[in-house]
Amino acid sequence: MSRIKHLAAAAVIAVAGLQAGPALAQDYKEEYRISTVVGSPLPWGIAAETWAELVHERTDGRITMRVYPGTQLVQGDQTREFPALRRGIIDMAVGSTINWSPQIVEMNIFSMPFLMPDYDALDALTNGPVGEVIFDRIRENGVVPLGWAENGFREVTNSKHEIRSPADMEGLKIRVVGSPIFNDMFTALGANPTQMSWADAQPALSTGAVDGQENPMTLYTALNMHELDQTYVTLWHYVADPLIYAVNQEVWESFTEEDQEIIRQAAIDAGAHGIEVARKGLVGDDQTLLDDVRAQGVTVTELTEEERQVFIDATRPVYEEWRERIGADLVEMAEESVANR
Repeated sequence: MSRIKHLAAAAVIAVAGLQAGPALAQDYKEEYRISTVVGSPLPWGIAAETWAELVHERTDGRITMRVYPGTQLVQGDQTREFPALRRGIIDMAVGSTINWSPQIVEMNIFSMPFLMPDYDALDALTNGPVGEVIFDRIRENGVVPLGWAENGFREVTNSKHEIRSPADMEGLKIRVVGSPIFNDMFTALGANPTQMSWADAQPALSTGAVDGQENPMTLYTALNMHELDQTYVTLWHYVADPLIYAVNQEVWESFTEEDQEIIRQAAIDAGAHGIEVARKGLVGDDQTLLDDVRAQGVTVTELTEEERQVFIDATRPVYEEWRERIGADLVEMAEESVANR
């Protein structure tokens, strides 16, 4: 073969190489926007930022993902996040199952009162058939789910007195998230639930317009809620808030298969780290986060099994009503997963 033919053959091979694999990054966006309700130092923000960092590192900088915390991309309304992701208004998200439940009713499975007594039960749902059903529903809505992270179990706090029974909640004005099942639960417990964004909740707590709120302890400590007069904490593990890494379907399909795998694995790895951070100081022999809260003069109440059962009984009508809304088959699947954990 002549030298010219050799060069021509080499050119064909080079062009073929450019047309395959990572070189398609020339068609990628300069930046992919990740929506998340909160940023660092909260576990939620850490989970999102770690994802972006891992993808940037593993693609040698070819793919840049930037976290936009605080509902910047959804006009301050966290319940708009999933529709915006589905329509491609945002590229990616690390989203809350609570915030996405208005669009996918099955996500309320994680908000069923007192379904999950501990982290093993939570893991049994996210890593088992229930998690697969949730991911299938997300895909049906034009979004590609990649992995799980965690916001944590939600505990109740207030400025008035210790809560050990539903009677202690009678008449308390409690800020809750904008999902109907939360309004139903707190009404059943005798409280006066008020749905509002967290931006509105902070001044309401500081002025005493509302008496209490419910959120994971990591948020409680990061925002110094004892300074908002939230000096009574009850650990009741009544619901949990798993987070989901997800990408708009059209954006996902624009990536090469190689880059899809990098992005997916980065989400899984970042999620594992985020879950570890979310549970730090709250599990096993490591109770340092709770120790720090108590050191601020806060009363931290841990319910006995008998005390917790009273709350379970009081919210059972809500549980049964939402069993039908969510789907009896899915709820039964979840109950079996928890029982067999």
